[in-house]
This record gives sequence, C-alpha cells and structure tokens, in this order.
Amino acid sequence: MTELLHVDRAADAAAVTRWWRNAVIYQVYVRSFADGNGDGVGDLLGVRSRLRYLADLGVDALWLTPFYTSPMADFGYDVADYRDVDPVFGSLADAKALIDDAHRHDLRVIVDVVPNHTSDQHVWFTEALAAGPGSAARERYIFREGRGEHGELPPNDWESVFGGSAWTRVPDGQWYLHLFAAEQPDLNWENPEVHAEFDSILRFWLDLGVDGFRVDVAHGMVKAPGLPDVGHSDQVKMIGADVVPFFDQDGVHEIHRAWRRLLDSYPGERIGVAEAWAPSPERLANYVRPDELHQAFNFHFLTTPWDAGRFRKVIDESVTSAGGVGAPATWVLSNHDVKRHVTRYGHGEVGLRRARAAALLTLALPGSTYVYQGEELGLPEVLDLPEEYLRDPQRLRNPEDGRDGCRVPIPWADVEPHFGFSMPGIEETWLPIPGSWGELSVESQLRDPASTLHLYRDALRIRRELIASDEIPLTWLDSPEGTLAFTRGEGFTVTVNLTGEPVELPAPGGRILLASVAPEVVGGTVRLAPDSAVWWGHDVA
Repeated sequence: MTELLHVDRAADAAAVTRWWRNAVIYQVYVRSFADGNGDGVGDLLGVRSRLRYLADLGVDALWLTPFYTSPMADFGYDVADYRDVDPVFGSLADAKALIDDAHRHDLRVIVDVVPNHTSDQHVWFTEALAAGPGSAARERYIFREGRGEHGELPPNDWESVFGGSAWTRVPDGQWYLHLFAAEQPDLNWENPEVHAEFDSILRFWLDLGVDGFRVDVAHGMVKAPGLPDVGHSDQVKMIGADVVPFFDQDGVHEIHRAWRRLLDSYPGERIGVAEAWAPSPERLANYVRPDELHQAFNFHFLTTPWDAGRFRKVIDESVTSAGGVGAPATWVLSNHDVKRHVTRYGHGEVGLRRARAAALLTLALPGSTYVYQGEELGLPEVLDLPEEYLRDPQRLRNPEDGRDGCRVPIPWADVEPHFGFSMPGIEETWLPIPGSWGELSVESQLRDPASTLHLYRDALRIRRELIASDEIPLTWLDSPEGTLAFTRGEGFTVTVNLTGEPVELPAPGGRILLASVAPEVVGGTVRLAPDSAVWWGHDVA
C-alpha cells in the first residue's frame, strides 16, 4: 500500500509539472479588463473581482500585462520601477492579494517582464544622462557617438519599430538606442549589472508567488557585434521574416538559459514564455529548447489568412519544430498588439462566423492555447474611436497600425454607459465602449446558450476532459479542398470548412460534441455550413 501511494503521488506530481504544456492561458490587458475603483481605468482590484468568471470559463492561468510603475508612454511597457505597482493599477498589496486569490481559484498567474528596455524615467537612465559619456551609468544602456563630421548623424541606420530612427541624441552629443519609443531606451545586456538586476527582479516576483513570466521582446536583448547597418529602410517589415542585426541574435539564448535555471530553482514549474519574432518556425523553436524557456508565442499561426492549405501548413510546421526540441506548440489568434481576429477574418457576420470556427480549430490542437480577453465574447476591433482617444505610439508609424481598437474595455453588463466595466457615476472610461456592445456583454451572452461565450465555455470543458494532453497526436484525414479534418487520438475528430459554401463529406464516427454552426447530417453524409467547425466524438457528461 505504501508503494502504491508513493506511485500515485509521483504521478500527481508529474501531472502538476506538466501543466504548462496543455494550458489555456487567458491574457488580461489590465487597463481594459475591469475597473475596481471607479476611475474609468482597469486595475488589479478589478481583475480580482472577476476571477470567478475566469475560473468558470475554464482557463488554467491568466497572463497580466504590465502593471508596474510607468509614465505610460507605451501603456506600461516603459517600466520605471520593476518592483512596484503603478498607482493607476493599485498597490503591491493588491498584486499579492490577486495572486493569492487566483491560486484559491486554481488559476496560475503569469506576469510580464520587460527586459529589452526601461522607461526613460527609470532611475538608471536618469543617472546615465547625468553621468555623461564614458561613465559606468551609461554602460547600462547603449550609448554611442554619432557619425558625420560633428557626430550629427545617428550611429547606424536602424529604425524604431514605432517609426523613425532608433537613435535619439542627448545634449552632450552622444546618441542612445531605442528600438521602440524614444521613451524606451534599450538596455546593454553585455553589462553584467543588467543580468544581476533582472535576476533580482525575477526573484522578487517569484517570491511573491507568481507562476511565471511572459518575456516581452524576448528576441531583442542582444544586438549584433559592431551594430552594423541593415542597408535599407522600412525595416519593420523584416521583423519575423528576415535576419536583422537587432533581433533574434544567438546571444539571447544564453540569457534564457540562465533564466530557466533560475525558474527551475523554484517549486511548482514556474515558466517563461517568449514573445519572440523569428524568421522561421525552426528559429522560433530555439527559444523553447529543453534548457531555455517553456513556451514561445506562435505568431506564424496568428498571421495565417483564412485558408485551409495555409492553416494546415503552419500547424504542421509548428508541431514539428516545437516537437523537435521537446516543447509543446502554442496557438494564439489575437492579442493586445494586433487587430482582433473577428475583424481580420472579415468583420461583421462573416468575421464572427470564422472566428467561432477558428476557436474550435485552435482549441482542438495539441499544446497550449492563449485566449485574448474578449475573444470569448466575439468582440470585433473598434475602428471608429474618436481621434482624441488615440494615444498608441505605434500610430505614429502608420495610423492603420494603431492598437487602441483591440484594447477597448470589456463589456460585462448590458447597461450603458459603461456596460459594467466601471462603477456608475464616472464620466467616461479610458477608451469609450461602443453603444452596440450591450448584446456582446458577458451578462447578455450568459443568457444565450448559442452565444460565443457559451461556445468557449463548452469547448474548454470538452477539451479538458478529452484532449488536454499534448501527447495525444494529431492525424490528418482526407477531406475536400478548402476543408480540414483531423483526429486527436481515438474517438475525437474535428472537421472545419474554411470556404464560403456548404461542403459535404462522409460523417465521422461518434456524435456531435460541439459545433460553431450546426451541420446537417443525413445518413452517412454531413453537410458542413460555410466557415464552420464541428467536434465529433464520445459523449461528455
């Protein structure tokens, strides 16, 4: 009996240590999730008040976007103090209470860490400006002399992701590098002091109880030796597609190996998740080798157009490249940096129909899935925000690339003016919520069994009970052009019609477990509705 008990406990421990391989992780954009203090801006108290909703939805963990002290030049991704909470989001005590309460709801908590750059108001950067050229304080960042007769030209031709030069000149004549906004100076990861500081930052939050980190710009900390020119303009289009001297340099992997050793020194499988843009799935897989981070966002999947052949190709590449290094594949359809996929897939009724089908496709794949807040409600991109609200620095590059429209607050109730996001009585939310969103609110959708919210809740329940293991293989089945069909183990089949017309195919075995649009089944034939997906298999209690 003692031996059997030991084996059972060992099996339980093994299951716990693999949680991240199959997890569904819900991204909380804190500013827009729920307002707990009535100032029109989402905060940690608001997130805490909605933990029951997330537990009932069926996700395994939540990822919180930055809530640290920040002047908000890039809405928190410009950090001034990595060990404290910005007053707009609450206090350090609120963060601790949220982490503890999430754990009581069996939800793990992942927080952002931003290691490529700090805010220009971080104490290190103010010291660097005051200390002058050649100082130890400047060695924490990337300062260089300019080119030209009087140093009046930037040190190289690198461009900021947000547009314009990636260099800004300071009054004493030197230039500093910022691959993003000028308010976000890049750190110098050749400096041991930077490594030590971030080890300390990670330990601070791990000691507070977080279950892991989403590593912002995980591909960016190391630059090519000598900072060589790229050679041409419009460099933002090269990111994730071509080799560039400021991203995806091999040296970043030594940093991630050190962080993996640190994470492994804590109990409970604390994880690292790479936000990494790499030019190929194979290069992306380098970030999740056994001694590096645990997951990497699959942007190749996110950017795949609505086409069956393209989806099959990226799924195969993702599973193969991740599996080749022993990692799980990850899947994501939207996040706070891209247009919501309801809109990308066609907007309106067509976009929503495709988004519902994409949800069932994605949640049936082996590995871990990320859900961006509001996608379970079928929220579209808000394309007509008043100009006075648009403050995203990425808009400076191209107004069409602005990210404000995917960050509009969540509608919780169907009552205007704030749809339950904020308390009654405040004048306005930080971004206005469209008046038509009452019918998309959580409250409205909970009343409608056919809603997108119920589709997600049902899908997450069935997924957990039948296929929540990355060890259950995916096997493709023959199907008509424009469709996908595959099995996950015995008795679970997925059919997806990515065309705008009904498609007939032989009915898979088993019964319909879940459908984005109900198919017609006549004898041994099933007629799939346009842009729809169906799960087939065993009964689920």
